[in-house]
Amino acid sequence: MSRADDQGRDTYREFTEAVNMKPGELSTWLETDESKRVGWHKGGRSGGGESVGHDSGRKIINLLRRKRGDLSEGDYKHMRKVVGYVRRHMAQRPSGNVRDTKWRWSLMNWGHDPLK
Repeated sequence: MSRADDQGRDTYREFTEAVNMKPGELSTWLETDESKRVGWHKGGRSGGGESVGHDSGRKIINLLRRKRGDLSEGDYKHMRKVVGYVRRHMAQRPSGNVRDTKWRWSLMNWGHDPLK
């Protein structure tokens, strides 16, 4: 097995560990007002548009619904981005109840519900 195969396998494993929401669950979440209110918007908050995390959530749904053998290098690149985001964000967990926080909602846009 080549080094690239090893890296792809590791990336896939880390991605499936970081993303703990099912495609349908994530799709439903992305339709909520809370999902659309959080995150960094490319055009700035007043510029409207979709947040980076919300866009990532749509890509994650697509990745989860595809067969592993059909994934491209670009797909693996996005998977690594998701893993990095979830790890960084989890390290910044606020104290107290996080159920209705922007911190949790942002993570959920990236496919990870910290309450699971």
